[in-house]
Amino acid sequence: MPLLSVQGLSMGFGDRELFSGVGFDMEPGDKVGLIGRNGTGKTTLLRILSGELTPTAGSAVIARDRSLGYMEQHACRDSDRSIYDELLTVFSPLMELEAEIDSLTSRIDRGGDDLLALVEQQTELIERFERDGGLTYRSRAKAALMGLGFSERAFSLPVRALSGGQRSKLSLSKLLLSGSDLLLLDEPTNHLDIRSSEWLEGFLRDFRGSMIVVSHDRYFLDAVTNRTVELEHSRATVYRGGYTAFMQKKAARDEAIRRKYENDMKEIHRIEGIVEQQRRWNRERNIKTAESKLKEIERIRAGLIVPDSALETIRMRFAPRCESGTQVLAVEGLSKSFDAQPLFTDVSFQIRKGERVFIIGDNGCGKTTLLRLLTRQHRPDSGSFTYGVGVEIGYFDQLGENLDLSHSALEEVHNAYPYLTETAVRSALAAFLFKGDEVFRSLRAMSGGERARVSLLKLMLGGGNLLLLDEPTNHLDYSSREALENTLLDYSGTLLVISHDRYFINKLADRVLLLTKSGVREYLGNFDDFLALMLPDAPPTPDAKPAEPKPLNDYQRRKQQQSEERKRQTRQTRAEKRIHALEEEIAATESMISSDAVVSDYERLSELSEQLDALHRALDEQYAIWAENAD
Repeated sequence: MPLLSVQGLSMGFGDRELFSGVGFDMEPGDKVGLIGRNGTGKTTLLRILSGELTPTAGSAVIARDRSLGYMEQHACRDSDRSIYDELLTVFSPLMELEAEIDSLTSRIDRGGDDLLALVEQQTELIERFERDGGLTYRSRAKAALMGLGFSERAFSLPVRALSGGQRSKLSLSKLLLSGSDLLLLDEPTNHLDIRSSEWLEGFLRDFRGSMIVVSHDRYFLDAVTNRTVELEHSRATVYRGGYTAFMQKKAARDEAIRRKYENDMKEIHRIEGIVEQQRRWNRERNIKTAESKLKEIERIRAGLIVPDSALETIRMRFAPRCESGTQVLAVEGLSKSFDAQPLFTDVSFQIRKGERVFIIGDNGCGKTTLLRLLTRQHRPDSGSFTYGVGVEIGYFDQLGENLDLSHSALEEVHNAYPYLTETAVRSALAAFLFKGDEVFRSLRAMSGGERARVSLLKLMLGGGNLLLLDEPTNHLDYSSREALENTLLDYSGTLLVISHDRYFINKLADRVLLLTKSGVREYLGNFDDFLALMLPDAPPTPDAKPAEPKPLNDYQRRKQQQSEERKRQTRQTRAEKRIHALEEEIAATESMISSDAVVSDYERLSELSEQLDALHRALDEQYAIWAENAD
């Protein structure tokens, strides 16, 4: 029997149908990515599966004796309880069992006539406590909190003192440790930096249960899912594989749908011609033929699936008004503190024309502050920066503070570009999917994704040749992210981008800057190149989409050659150190094998002999690496 069986699920609100006839099965161990454009009903589907909403039709049945966990069930309310104690509430049965064992131990220590019965009861409880993870639940709680970005100092903070993002992370921690067989995760990487996202990926890869995850983080989906369900056209389509595999299969499926759609439309037009001809002849036999043909048209129309190419998508194009000089930006020794607490010091880097540079780093390291220094919204404590000749800046603010929420979309764009006619502004808004009366809606009433589209439109109309982008893919659904990426790939200007979206970084980056308290570290290439240098022995990302080759200018070619030379020297030095350590370990092992105590212990001798063989194999591998990277 499947772990979860979804059959004919439909949901609507009033006259609006979100989806209908949704059906799929999940087997134990399945990890499903649920994707779709904003507004297709992904979160609504999770709420139906959790039992929070009742569908208008259909059913969702979880297997008997299996438990389901949803983040809303673990929401953290205002509380004086500490973060750590709040997380431990998911282990209440273990804590009660622990207290019962302690009580029995005290009674046994005091002695009594029923001592044997007490010892038997204690033994049974201890076995159950250990079997259910009692020996590790506290360490698992601490690991989850630290993995999701809480410092040990924060463990004692009361829940009521947490921000909304911190409460979401605490609720996520509770869900992950709840012991549920099926997890329902809604945008779990929101509020997480790259380090925390990678911890979460590792946890979910090792998780033995199943999950359904709604996420716009495509790199995350590739890392943790083995199936994909797309909500589109009010229906659900199931694909095997993560996001990249889904995109490849969807492209092939969409092409087949497009061809069928075009052929069906041609057939409809052909039959409509026959109907028109039969009606002109106007005989009884002709009228019956026309009616028959009209039914045939209805049958074809009922089976029509509109291809994605026929659906409305954002149409954007970033084009600089003018070209900048070769040297675009030079940053030298920038430092910034708040309330006497240093945020970062000695930040220095240079950007040349045409480069696509991405800034990454932990939450709170000062990435947004750095862009605000470069846009002169803040003043640095020390250091300087200089823009090159002809540089015109376009800035995307992730918080939308450059938007006046009292304005409508039309007013916001028209006030920014008063030289445009209202017709031109409305045409531009239509390209970003604001049509009809939607252009008069207040920005305050809009979703985060809609506000982001207004900000992107203003950025596009600005015509800057250096775009400073702070988390531009936040709030965008996957199709809008793909549209933005493809637009920026065609952009002839220069990019300096803050992003946690590793898929986005992989697709666009020439260079990655890791921001730390003591400055920036530079890595040539995209996120996977950065990761390979940070973790040289890390396995390849599952279903990772290969980066498209980009033409290199002379500066980039020199930097790449220098980077490759540094990598070669690093590999050689690492191999030399490893060879030295292995030779010492081999000598020590051989000495142990020769000792009288080991010679007379067959099992120990066999174990050490196997260990010695493994060490020799490792030594041969390191010598091969050293030889490959020798001058």
